[in-house]
Amino acid sequence: MDIPFSPHGNTLINALPLEDQRQLLASLEPLSMQLGEVLYESEQLLKYVFFPVDAIVSLLYVMENGASTEIAVVGEEGMVGTPVIMGTNTSSCRAVVQSAGYGYRIRAGTLKQIFDRRPAVAHLFLRYTQALITQITQTAVCNRHCVLEQQLCRWLLLSLDRLHKTELIMTQELIANMLGVRREGITAAAGKLQKQGLISYSRGHIHVLNRPGLERMACECYQVVRQAYASLLYA
Repeated sequence: MDIPFSPHGNTLINALPLEDQRQLLASLEPLSMQLGEVLYESEQLLKYVFFPVDAIVSLLYVMENGASTEIAVVGEEGMVGTPVIMGTNTSSCRAVVQSAGYGYRIRAGTLKQIFDRRPAVAHLFLRYTQALITQITQTAVCNRHCVLEQQLCRWLLLSLDRLHKTELIMTQELIANMLGVRREGITAAAGKLQKQGLISYSRGHIHVLNRPGLERMACECYQVVRQAYASLLYA
């Protein structure tokens, strides 16, 4: 398929030494990621690992009653399918495309072979996994201790960091599902941010008008996650 983005648009791939990149690139397949597409379900056999380029993927923990909450987001900075490099072939969460775009995938077995044989790949991917764990941990803390407006600011900022845009196409219902809250709560929280001139929202389009203000409004959780990726991933 024709794809308008190079795999080098994925920061994790681009951070590898050239020879390790060549080993990985030889086995990558381009992929169009559609909004709402499920890349894998919880406890499902992981056949592929995914490297988004301009798409965002949400990792969701799903309860027995069908309720779900987002535990992390992955975009150009990372990979979806970290259990593969940890020696397991299933995940405890569902991976869903939150923002459509393009990416690449590689067969799980192939990636595990590269991971086992090339120390630089193992070193970088394990550091990325640690950063992802930090995001998951901080999300749990945020959901428990921060007010909804702060949670929404954190979520918006993490998404914007991975798209490099000031606009998100996202319904309030979808955001509510991601944060594990009622839609009415998101409506009220978004309304407060709009009244403060931080965002504008209309028909599923969220436009950030004042990013510095949004960062000030967000809780400390956003900066903790941002710093973790900067220090752990590329140190």
